[in-house]
Amino acid sequence: MNLYSMLKKREQNNTPVRVGVIGAGKFSSMFLNQARFTPGMQVMGIAELSAQRAYEALETTGWGKERAALAGSAAEINDTAAAGKIGITDDARALIQSECEVILEITGNPEAGTAHAVAAIEAGKHVVMVNVEADCLLGPILAHKAEKHGVVYTMAYGDQPALIMEQLDWAQTVGFEIVCTGKGTRYQPEYHFSTPDTVWGYYGFSEERVASGDYNAQMFNSFLDGSKSAIEMCAVANGSGLRPQSCGLQFPAVDVDDLADVLKPETDGGILKHSGTVEVIASEKRDGTPLVRDLRWGVYVVFKAPNAYAARCFKEYGMKTDTSGRYSALYRPYHYIGLELGISAVNAVLRNEPTGCSSQFLADVGAFAKKDLRPGDRLDGEGGYTVFGKLMSAEDSLKGSILPLGLTGKAKVIKPVEKDTPLTYDCVQLDSSTTAYQLRKELESGRSL
Repeated sequence: MNLYSMLKKREQNNTPVRVGVIGAGKFSSMFLNQARFTPGMQVMGIAELSAQRAYEALETTGWGKERAALAGSAAEINDTAAAGKIGITDDARALIQSECEVILEITGNPEAGTAHAVAAIEAGKHVVMVNVEADCLLGPILAHKAEKHGVVYTMAYGDQPALIMEQLDWAQTVGFEIVCTGKGTRYQPEYHFSTPDTVWGYYGFSEERVASGDYNAQMFNSFLDGSKSAIEMCAVANGSGLRPQSCGLQFPAVDVDDLADVLKPETDGGILKHSGTVEVIASEKRDGTPLVRDLRWGVYVVFKAPNAYAARCFKEYGMKTDTSGRYSALYRPYHYIGLELGISAVNAVLRNEPTGCSSQFLADVGAFAKKDLRPGDRLDGEGGYTVFGKLMSAEDSLKGSILPLGLTGKAKVIKPVEKDTPLTYDCVQLDSSTTAYQLRKELESGRSL
């Protein structure tokens, strides 16, 4: 509750929290915008393959291009920061080796994110893993490495998994049983097979709108085709100990006033296979009718009163419950995305604590074919033309030798795969020399946990 006062002290002592940012997309820009108004925080540098993109991000967010300078080495980044400017580099390792205290990994690429996180951890830097794709693939093993090196590896506040973890912490701390937690999204079954060519039609975006903004079709499509939902719920499960349902995600259409009535076990009249799980709720019915009070942009937790007295308190104080009065829910209607990200950075540095952390390998996201795949086809990862992700238990993933979505960026298909069926490791040819692949095999074997 006192992060702001801690930051003010850092400001007064001229010892700001020193932040390095890898990636200069929309999420990064949102953080950069707010960093201008956060006392006791200094953005030391931005690592981005396109210097122009980094300059544009600073210009768009009000810093101005004059506040930045090209810096090719760690020493140059330090000198630039000492002069009150932000160093721009295409070398993420130079930024990691600079005097920054915490690295924000915001590339969205699981293989690049893994390499950056490992390098940062080994350099003694805290890591805020905005790259939830990498966290879904390797979160538990990266968290273990961070612990061994005495640094923090954390989910990104502002993104939904960390906000969910905050709600879970609240509910468990006050003694409620966790029944279900998750987020809202727009969903229809056919969206699983959407591609970057069809995504704007589903969103209802005109060609003029797309041309006028910074819209990444594959990124937007990853939210639509269900992959991002699976990835984020995987991170929540691995960070909380909650277990996915055997069916994965059902995407039921649920009004916020009906959370406690619907998201409870089947044995009590709900739809869940078991209590203590994750679920993503749709903002519209299967016929396309929008819900009156949807949770498309928000997060929620459903919990159960431990006894009759607590249930009585629910009723006495006007809390929304199911018909039995034992189940209730708390929700946050929206998240502020990168605008809130600074909380994770300063929490890691000032409190040495994560805002959520994947510590167990309980859930996974398997790759499923969007179309019939043939030998010679190249996969193109999350949100692309070839695969989408489904949430499953880690046990089922390992048992079926399912290919994780995070390794599908450039994989070559070597065996036919039918549409809407899972890909297995023996269906593809992978680059086994990458850090991501090698750590994934360690995670699957349990050698490093």
